[in-house]
Amino acid sequence: MKHCHRATEQDYLLRSRLVDMIDMRHELVKLSELIDWEWFEREWAEFFPSKEGRSVTHPRLVVGLMYLQHGYRLADDAVVARWIANPYFQHFIGETFFEDQPPIHPSALSRLQDRIGKEGAEWLLTKTIEADRAGLADCA
Repeated sequence: MKHCHRATEQDYLLRSRLVDMIDMRHELVKLSELIDWEWFEREWAEFFPSKEGRSVTHPRLVVGLMYLQHGYRLADDAVVARWIANPYFQHFIGETFFEDQPPIHPSALSRLQDRIGKEGAEWLLTKTIEADRAGLADCA
């Protein structure tokens, strides 16, 4: 699957790394380590087909934004706006460097949610709960 082209790390030489900006004990950091992101990439690949021309949206981006949207009760435009200003949101979605531009247009998020449907949204919630429970069990 092809992904949006991102600049190489050398291009980011003077940019801030998220791990240098955030507290690695934050709840979103911990949850991001517990979620099986590769599962979503495998299972949701069909929702984000690679075609000639326009770049495909990365499943982790959609999964992460949907989780943040649900968890923080945010509208499409609000979750994208908060993503721009919040390094924890960016780290949760898998960014390495702080980004100051939106990763996706808010209207595209609604269309992508329509692609995965209610069943996909339920899987997202299930996987998130499983990851959270596994993390809590590890702490016990």
